[in-house]
Amino acid sequence: MADTFSQVLLGSGLTLLSHPLMYVKVLVQVGHEPLPPSLGRNMFGRQVNQLPGLFAYAKHIVKIDGKAGLFSGLLPRLCAGTIGTVVHSKVLQQVQASEHCEDTVNGHKEIASSLDQVVRETSREMAARCAATLVTHPFHVITLRCMVQFIGRETKYSGVIDSMVTVYREEGILGLFAGLVPRLLGDIISLWLCNMLAYFINTYALENGMSSMSEMKGYSQAVTGFFASMLTYPFVLVSNLMAVNNSGLAGGLPPYAPVYCSWVDCWRQLSREGNLSRGSSLFFRKAPAGKKYVMEQKRFY
Repeated sequence: MADTFSQVLLGSGLTLLSHPLMYVKVLVQVGHEPLPPSLGRNMFGRQVNQLPGLFAYAKHIVKIDGKAGLFSGLLPRLCAGTIGTVVHSKVLQQVQASEHCEDTVNGHKEIASSLDQVVRETSREMAARCAATLVTHPFHVITLRCMVQFIGRETKYSGVIDSMVTVYREEGILGLFAGLVPRLLGDIISLWLCNMLAYFINTYALENGMSSMSEMKGYSQAVTGFFASMLTYPFVLVSNLMAVNNSGLAGGLPPYAPVYCSWVDCWRQLSREGNLSRGSSLFFRKAPAGKKYVMEQKRFY
């Protein structure tokens, strides 16, 4: 119980610190570009037309809504983090207890191979994450919609409970779970990819290396996690877009954004436009070639 409480406190602190970054990222993901591109230099020193980065975008939000504006949607996100941590911990304990009982009933516990152990641990983690995501997704939807309100200056979503009632009244129970499928798929693929890559790197790439190479095993999980998150980023993007699409907000309706039939339709359209990585980076954002910026409409065409 104490460990769970500590995780909740730590998670809440990290959520508070990272919220402005997520806020800017979500607005970029939905395609909101309120500032014109400017001439700058990329990481290689070459001059390019760049879209505003994290700090310029955040400064724009502060100019309109003040510093408090950077924390729009924080409350439902904190609720999601707290509830998700508790559910994740409880489900993980239940799965471990169930496996222990099964081993006891069988009368023996075989010594599993390293790969079997990784598969078993990953399966447990997958069950816990999926349960936490399923329970907290309505809070995630409300968080995203509170953020996207910045585009059309709406006030449709404010309190957590009131927002959920609004979504349920207008869209039914499915509205509270908009974007759930791609989010779950992304989490599952990322988890398995990360753990399996770390296992094979630790087992085959570093096992027979020099003694100093053993220190790299501690970093393999972080490296593979970063690699897995890059590969599964399109699932995150599509999930967030579907959570706000056709929600009555300007940022999720034509002419600003098309109404997607399904998350697969959203994926295909973003793929055709070359936008599956939109919002993946908040620095060195190169302006799309051949597109004209129109200040009055505050978007690219």
